[in-house]
Amino acid sequence: MPSSTSPDEDGGLETCVLKFSDLDLKESNLVNSSNSLKAELDVRTKKKYSFAKKKAFALFVKTKELPAPSYEFKEKRWRCCQQLFAEQTSIHRHVATQHAEAVYQQTAAILKQLTAAVSASQSPAATDEDRLTPHQEVSAWLPDRSSFSLDELSGKSDKEGEVLLYYCYCDLEDPRWICAWQTALCHHLHLTGKIRIATEGINGTVGGSKIATRLYIEVMLSCPLFKGYLCEDDFKRSKGGAHCFPDLRVGVFDEIVPMGISPSQVSYKNPGIHLSPGDFHKEIEKLLSQANQEQGDTILLDCRNFYESKIGRFQGCLAPDIRKFSYFPSYVDKNLDIFRQKRVLMYCTGGIRCERGSAYLKAKGVCKEVFQLKGGIHKYLEEFPDGFYKGKLFVFDERFALAYNSSVVSECSYCGAPWDQYKLCSTPQCRQLVLTCSACQGQGFTACCVTCQDKVGKQASGPAQDSFKEECECTAGRPRIPQEQRA
Repeated sequence: MPSSTSPDEDGGLETCVLKFSDLDLKESNLVNSSNSLKAELDVRTKKKYSFAKKKAFALFVKTKELPAPSYEFKEKRWRCCQQLFAEQTSIHRHVATQHAEAVYQQTAAILKQLTAAVSASQSPAATDEDRLTPHQEVSAWLPDRSSFSLDELSGKSDKEGEVLLYYCYCDLEDPRWICAWQTALCHHLHLTGKIRIATEGINGTVGGSKIATRLYIEVMLSCPLFKGYLCEDDFKRSKGGAHCFPDLRVGVFDEIVPMGISPSQVSYKNPGIHLSPGDFHKEIEKLLSQANQEQGDTILLDCRNFYESKIGRFQGCLAPDIRKFSYFPSYVDKNLDIFRQKRVLMYCTGGIRCERGSAYLKAKGVCKEVFQLKGGIHKYLEEFPDGFYKGKLFVFDERFALAYNSSVVSECSYCGAPWDQYKLCSTPQCRQLVLTCSACQGQGFTACCVTCQDKVGKQASGPAQDSFKEECECTAGRPRIPQEQRA
């Protein structure tokens, strides 16, 4: 089992939740990871690579197999990414093309076990592949689920599932082992979602039955790696389940939230001062009571992306018109004067972006003080659902947003009617989110802008779908890094 370093006493470590904020696992730096792994192996281990890969592939496919065939289906069936597969060749092809990274992670874990077994004993019996037990170390950290039926664990007998959001900043020595363990753990509990792992910690959001999420929390809290860092209050809960995510994606990255700056340059150990939801509420109350907020010494800064703050935000906030959190450092640099000699109150969905975002702002040395909301908007809304945060809370899964109050602060992009329910742009591969009301949708207005709307009717005879990606007015007309006007 890997070990972690002790908590940094001066770091003010705060473990909260990931709102799912910028959990974009598509940015994996493990390009051609399978090939690079194979190249690093010694000659002796290379001989076992093929076996390990086949074993990992078979284990992954096995987790997708549906319960024993019933009268309805006489043959085996597999379900993955919300698709039902009736033929073994089909599920194999799907796993090979869509889940190569997960297979790679399991391959690495199996090879680690094979290598350990060879080192422990040189006897032929000890290295007999048929007698090896892959994931022996990983399986030691899987909870006992024998007292629950498959229906109970998967949520079929209880439609009220749950989504967990969490993060934990702590030094981890072996992210790849943790990746293999988390993959096995989530499959074991029938959880879906996204998890980022790095040497600086772990960041995840997973969905499943309440039984499965409870077991997941218990395992995480009992793991020595996170002792002293994680507590039960660090897991944000909301209604949902495994259906909120298309599949499970677990990966190793340089950062657990993509700010685009190495943790060695800007560390989570130097964040702003954490304020409880109650104290943060009092600060906003004081700010809003000022006769002239613009001339005051306090800035309420939203660290999220523009499409998040568009449907919900704190009153009186500065919400940067940026599309990704990785643009935040450049935004700060370009607008540094507005923070000069100011008290900055920062917030984000669950707290994770503020940890390093506040550290970056502090490092610039221009602010009087930098504070951040402990637990993020999630925790604030639990205590103050009708407080100073108005509108919905954006989340990075298929729910798009959570409602805690009845306020609607955004409008339909086409007719201007109050509206806050996002949909994806109807142009294939355009990842823009659209605010279009029911009436406008009924009239066929389902794209993010006029450019994309025109493309919808030209799909069949037009160029390949790849050429449509990001070619729209939404991106072309918005500055990548906006320049704020000083008061």
